[in-house]
Amino acid sequence: MATHSSLDPTIAALLRRDDAGLVCAVVQDATTAQVLMVGWMDDEALARTLRSGRATYWSRSRGQYWRKGDTSGHVQHVASVALDCDGDALLLRVHQTGAACHTGTTSCFEAGGELALGPAGEKGTG
Repeated sequence: MATHSSLDPTIAALLRRDDAGLVCAVVQDATTAQVLMVGWMDDEALARTLRSGRATYWSRSRGQYWRKGDTSGHVQHVASVALDCDGDALLLRVHQTGAACHTGTTSCFEAGGELALGPAGEKGTG
């Protein structure tokens, strides 16, 4: 990850990063509101995203930045970026070209599948 970031210091001050310096980025289709994927951003990835209008993430497995769609063609053009109330998660609303998931499905949650709810199938009350 970058040790020096071009992220606006005012924005950087709002972020609550994990021990690795990352913030969770939930990615939602700007048109349908479908949740497409979750990625991770450090300050530099967020700065690149805000500057270019293309979603850039930090790959924890590869240890490098990746801009969605550069190799797959499945580009994410960012419509908006919002910060949650705690400062530890971002919501990117994007215009997705092609599949968001590396498996070829529209959503990573479609590929992962739904999990069963409790013994009676009841939702929790929390």
